[in-house]
Amino acid sequence: MRILRAGDYKRMPWKNGGGETVEIAVSPEDAALAGFDWRVSMATVATDGPFSIFPGIDRTLALLDGNGMALDIEGRAPVLLTTASDPLAFPADIPVTATLRDGAITDLNVMTRRDGLAHTLIRLDIDGGESVPLTSSTCLLLCHRGALSFRHGGESGALSAGDTLLMTDAAGTALDFNGKARCYLVSITTP
Repeated sequence: MRILRAGDYKRMPWKNGGGETVEIAVSPEDAALAGFDWRVSMATVATDGPFSIFPGIDRTLALLDGNGMALDIEGRAPVLLTTASDPLAFPADIPVTATLRDGAITDLNVMTRRDGLAHTLIRLDIDGGESVPLTSSTCLLLCHRGALSFRHGGESGALSAGDTLLMTDAAGTALDFNGKARCYLVSITTP
């Protein structure tokens, strides 16, 4: 278990050069954009345009801040993603174009290599004490807004807005937390 502090995240240009991404965590550590097994990042999108193409990768997006972004995903009907929307999963190796709805947005982006991994992304609104069972070996909990304290496997700590808890060997355990926060739980599995 490791706490990743918001101030320590790695900033880098998008693969297509159209903006900047903030890398929260990647496996293997320090993997380049063409060589990761999984990657969790945030990006600010300030203009309309195409998404970067990542061959063999599946992606899930959640809108963290902003007034919305319409996605035109090849082979699907257009989708409007807002902060109230459920996270949206789609292949990262097909053409996708984003159109902003009244200003810049910030999104959370989870990507896994399709031939060896799968992932889920869920939003958790925490108000008080809760316990969440963990079914995947690798789990990440991003505290987007607010703050919380947590207990996992005999260890405890606290997350402030922007911090992430990275847990490995987590399958079959539970994460207990207390606080008032909007969080996002990433679960990475081997299918």
